[in-house]
Amino acid sequence: MSRSAARRPRLAASIAAGFLALLASAITSAQGFDVVEATIDDVHAALSNGQITCRQLVDDYLSRIAAYDKQGPALNAIQLVNPRAREEADALDAAFESSGFVGPLHCVPVLLKDQVETSDMPTTYGSAVFAGFMSGRDATIVTRMKDAGAIILAKTNMGEYAFSYVGSAFGMVRNAYDPTRLPSGSSAGTGAGIAANFGLVGIGEDTGGSIRGPAAVHSLVGLRPTLPLVSRYGMMPANPTQDTLGPMTRTVADTAILLDALSGYDPNDPVTAYSVGRTPPSYRAFLDENGLEGARIGVIREPMDPRADPESEDYAQVRAVIDRALEDMRALGAEIVDSVEIPLIDLVDSTYASNTFETEQATNDYLEGLPHAPVSSLKEIVLTGLVVPSREVTLMNVVGKSTRDIGYLDVMLTRERIRESVLAAMADAELDALVYATFDHQTTVIPPDALTSAARDQGYGRGNNRRLSPLIGFPAITVPAGFTADGLPVGIEFLGRAFSEGTLLRITYAYEQATLRRRPPTTTPVLN
Repeated sequence: MSRSAARRPRLAASIAAGFLALLASAITSAQGFDVVEATIDDVHAALSNGQITCRQLVDDYLSRIAAYDKQGPALNAIQLVNPRAREEADALDAAFESSGFVGPLHCVPVLLKDQVETSDMPTTYGSAVFAGFMSGRDATIVTRMKDAGAIILAKTNMGEYAFSYVGSAFGMVRNAYDPTRLPSGSSAGTGAGIAANFGLVGIGEDTGGSIRGPAAVHSLVGLRPTLPLVSRYGMMPANPTQDTLGPMTRTVADTAILLDALSGYDPNDPVTAYSVGRTPPSYRAFLDENGLEGARIGVIREPMDPRADPESEDYAQVRAVIDRALEDMRALGAEIVDSVEIPLIDLVDSTYASNTFETEQATNDYLEGLPHAPVSSLKEIVLTGLVVPSREVTLMNVVGKSTRDIGYLDVMLTRERIRESVLAAMADAELDALVYATFDHQTTVIPPDALTSAARDQGYGRGNNRRLSPLIGFPAITVPAGFTADGLPVGIEFLGRAFSEGTLLRITYAYEQATLRRRPPTTTPVLN
């Protein structure tokens, strides 16, 4: 018997509890297929055996959006529902009847962050400045998902111009597990929407943590890919040397399936040329329930956020969940190398915050490619007076700055030093991945003046450890680690070397399948 097999009985109680919670939420009713906690494989099986049609699936998700997005807990995750979603579903049903699945994402309803262009729906970037704006084109990832058979079910609300969880186009997104609390951002709507089962899978954008933050506080899987792996064409940029798009899902398997469709070279985004020869035939091939056996995982315990308070009660609650996750991984055969030291870890937060040099030129260049845009520059956006105060302040801070400024050289040199220190630490300890809490603290209560205050912090993202990955351009994935005593989700994040998505998926799939830590929010139950 292998070492991990011998240790598996220690997980029996938690596995049983997780399985029963998952079964209760996902089991099919006497009336047919239930979308709550459904996976891509579940949907494809139900379509194959005639249990559901694509049209019925879309209707079920639309019913949940109608019941819970603006009513009930009023999560406000959805900016716009695709008015042609039912028509597209009917076309897919006809294609299936004629010749089977059109692709690996056949009839997969996608929640898409409204930072990404769609030719047949408005793209607002979370801002009233762009209300009703139609770019007339699809982003590359939208084209790829549609070609694989997906339906863009809805555009999701996002922090205005990719910051926070509020925006002048919609107000604020609320956390699906506790609507009084922050949903993280800026892919807040995708996080809350996928957690609440408003769609099958989602797409977020991550400049400094905007995929992994909403995923962590919503008990989701959120993958920030290696920067050159996924095309950004058709997406409004923030910091191009850090911006990327990626999956937000309820399972690791769905993340792998979606990544297969998203990844690869796109001549419209030349940086993706770095991925040529480094993309496997399928990321799904890495999914292995025994994937933790023999894996060497290094634990970063030092907080990367200077606001973290290791003496606080909620820090201790999060730490207890993370420590249990590490014990689970050890029981599953992983070699846990505790308290790995990254020599320059204390520079991560300040170095990330110092990069204010890329945004204005990148935004102006992007707007230049949108001939019918209501504004032509970042400065015009700021001067409209429409942007929420907290985002207006941060945008004003980047106006007039350029990558030609001497400060930008300092940022880039420090980033390279941090990258080398991470690689050296992983090489010295012979690590497959590094692991840490996505946030060292629980998500906090939404302040009463969130929409009117110009304050940039207000406790938002306290204990944030997300900035290391974008700073060095390496992939990172957060997965559910469990819940605190207060019932709030905790995400545990794994970081690997460039283009090591397969390794990260292998490790996290094994952990997920053995522990089943995710459970859906009680605020959005199964509809009768």
